[in-house]
Amino acid sequence: MRSTFLAGAAVVLATAALAACGSSSGDGGGGGTGKAARPAVSSSAAPSAPAAGAEAGSSAPAGPEDTRSSEPPKIPTDRLTPATGTFTRKQKEYLTDRVPVGMDPAAVLQTGQETCDRLDYLVKVDRDTAVGAVVTGEINGAEPAVAHLCPRHKDLVERASHGYADGAHRDGKVRPGRYRDVSPTSNCTWEVTGPGGKVLGSGSSHDGKRTTITIPEAALAFTSTGCWAWLPEGDKG
Repeated sequence: MRSTFLAGAAVVLATAALAACGSSSGDGGGGGTGKAARPAVSSSAAPSAPAAGAEAGSSAPAGPEDTRSSEPPKIPTDRLTPATGTFTRKQKEYLTDRVPVGMDPAAVLQTGQETCDRLDYLVKVDRDTAVGAVVTGEINGAEPAVAHLCPRHKDLVERASHGYADGAHRDGKVRPGRYRDVSPTSNCTWEVTGPGGKVLGSGSSHDGKRTTITIPEAALAFTSTGCWAWLPEGDKG
């Protein structure tokens, strides 16, 4: 189901990705229409250097200098300029502390604009799917992109902050309430456990239909597999 929409979304967004971004307003949307259960969209975040780690066999703990060197220096805000044209204030705010020295700021800006384009496309198909893509990280870097480049999608990011992606959630990250899965597969299973690992609820959905579950106050862990994403029941879809 996801692979079908990957192909559809890639075709629709290919044109948008070619647009020059130096003098753009940063709030343009991508096009595309169609119907499907879930158009999974691959995401691209602003480039960053891999975290520096200790060499194999080294027992010395990382010091302050190791922490500082884990990321490359960033281009100062007053030097963030495109090859042609100018950046808007919002575009410059998005780029601040995000562009490594030696990288074209316009390329980093394009990453954020593509994130907004993906959200534009998915919202036209299904708002829950758009939120689910943020929850699962299929659309990465949504929060800063929305904050500075496409604030029209602020509600999507807010809703996503209250959702769950597949995986194990515990250690204070379990919120009581009723939730619905966004786009389950035929192998969607879930389990809620409490003190001592006691199972408070569990279930599965082998027909791919959406399910609503309740996470009780006593829950300490929530585990989901094959359900993709869960959103609070009753929120605006």
